[in-house]
Amino acid sequence: MIQNIIDHIGHKILDKEQQITIILAALIAGGHVLVEDLPGLGKTTLATAIAQTFGMDYNRIQLTSDMMPSDVLGVSIYDAPSQTFSYHKGPIFTQFLLADELNRATPKTQSALLEAMAENQISMDGETYPLDAIFFVMATQNPIDEAGTYSLPQSQLDRFLVSLSLGYPDHASERKLYGSEYLQTFNKPLQALASPEQLSQWQSKAKLIHANDEVLDYLQLLIQKTRNHSQIQHGLSPRAGLSLFKLAQGLAFIADRTFITPADIQRAFFPVSRHRLTTVDGSSAGDIIESIIHDTPII
Repeated sequence: MIQNIIDHIGHKILDKEQQITIILAALIAGGHVLVEDLPGLGKTTLATAIAQTFGMDYNRIQLTSDMMPSDVLGVSIYDAPSQTFSYHKGPIFTQFLLADELNRATPKTQSALLEAMAENQISMDGETYPLDAIFFVMATQNPIDEAGTYSLPQSQLDRFLVSLSLGYPDHASERKLYGSEYLQTFNKPLQALASPEQLSQWQSKAKLIHANDEVLDYLQLLIQKTRNHSQIQHGLSPRAGLSLFKLAQGLAFIADRTFITPADIQRAFFPVSRHRLTTVDGSSAGDIIESIIHDTPII
C-alpha cells in the first residue's frame, strides 16, 4: 500500500523516490519536515501531491518579511453589539500546512509555529485551541546565503523531525518534464489513495514498532559520535535521538516490519541530523555526518 502511494506521488514529482519515502516516514511518525532548496525544484508540487494522495485538508502560507504572527494563527476581532472579541482562526488550522519560504519571515512570525508543532495546539488571548489530530507541517526554506532571509533559530529547527533537499532531477526524468504527456497531466489533482483516518491508524501502529538492544546500541553509538566529534559544535540531544528512533519506526512501517533494524537507523541518521548539527566554524556538517555513517558499520 505504501509503495503504491510512493509510486503515485512519483508520477507528479519525478526521480525523488528516496525523498518521498523519508517524508512519508516522517508523516507516519507524526513529525514535521523541512525542505531546503533553490526555487523551482518541485517543493510545492510535492507538498500538494502528498496532501491530495491522503485526502488531507491543505493550506499553503507564502511567508514574507512583512507577515505578522496573526497572519498564521488568526486574530481576535471586536464585535461592538455584543461587546466581545471573537476569534477568527488562521490558516494554521488545517491537517497539512505548507509554510513556503519560512526563512523569509521574521523570527517573530517564525516563532508562531513553535507551539503548534510541539504541542498540537495554539494559545491566543488566554485561550487554548487544539489543532486537528492529524497536523503536519512541511516548511521550505531558501539557502541561507540568499538575500532577504532570516536564519531559523535552533529551537525552531529542532521542531522538524527531518530536513532534506530535493536537488535537480536526473537527465532522463527532466526530459519527461518537457513531454506533452506530463504537461497535460501536471495540473490535474492526484487521486486520493488513503484517508486521514487511515493515516491516523498507521501512526498508531508505527508507535508500536520496537527495537532490540543491539539496534538501540547502534543508535546511541551514532549519537555519541556527534557529541565527541572535534569539528561539531554541539552533538545530538536526547530529543534528536528520539527523532531518530521515530523516523526509523516510520521507515520500518513502510517496509512492513514490526521491528527496527540497524539499516533503518542508518538511513534515518542523515535527514535527522543535517539541520541539527553545525561545525565549529558554523558551516553545514553534512560531510561529517556522512563520515560518521561510513565509519560506523552496522552492528
